[in-house]
Amino acid sequence: MSGLAKAGTAELFDWAGHLAKLAESASDPRLQAFYRAGTVSADTPLEQVPLLALDVETTGLDANQHAIVSLGLLPFNLRRIRCGQALYWVVKPACELSSESVTYHHITHSDIRHAPRMGQILDELLTAMAGKVMVVHYQNIERSFLDQALRQQVGEGLQFPVIDTMQLEARLYPKRQPGWLGRLLGRQPVSIRLADSRLRYNLPQYQAHHALTDALATAELLQAQVAARYSADTPVGELLS
Repeated sequence: MSGLAKAGTAELFDWAGHLAKLAESASDPRLQAFYRAGTVSADTPLEQVPLLALDVETTGLDANQHAIVSLGLLPFNLRRIRCGQALYWVVKPACELSSESVTYHHITHSDIRHAPRMGQILDELLTAMAGKVMVVHYQNIERSFLDQALRQQVGEGLQFPVIDTMQLEARLYPKRQPGWLGRLLGRQPVSIRLADSRLRYNLPQYQAHHALTDALATAELLQAQVAARYSADTPVGELLS
């Protein structure tokens, strides 16, 4: 990827220009429409950015071997979370559910028996994502699994701008393991998992590993992170991955 935009003295990646180029090179009309919707410029203040919290639950951690089993989407901004516009799907994965994945996200074989395939929800999913900045906690999952799902369905991958709330916490705590003195004093490593990150902002605990609940938890976490560490005027490009 290439293209930089300037915000103050910082050089920010030009996602708007990048998506415009992808719109020209994409073959699938659904992907063309998605990329044509574009995104805000890197210097847009966070308070003006249309945000979409995204979470996927999967049958495992390797996008090349495992598959998405549920997705949750929740539009929001810095002041409001639009729960009435939330979207949630259970989808039938191409691979079998394992006992470990069922224990993890509680989606069973009976839940997916009559569920749609990923290709059946693709139009609605891309329409909901179009023009938004995705907000996730640990982008490696959402990015890799959605990219692989699109490759399987249409033969092309999927790229989109992301704010990763886990990465924002990692910036605050670059040295999460205590040194020898800290270990001697009984200090514990700093966790940047979703639930533990929320605790640092006095946010309530939710049941984990449900795609829609985790999307809500991620949206709330970003709102708290911006209120505590950034500002509504922060250029979105400073937070994008």
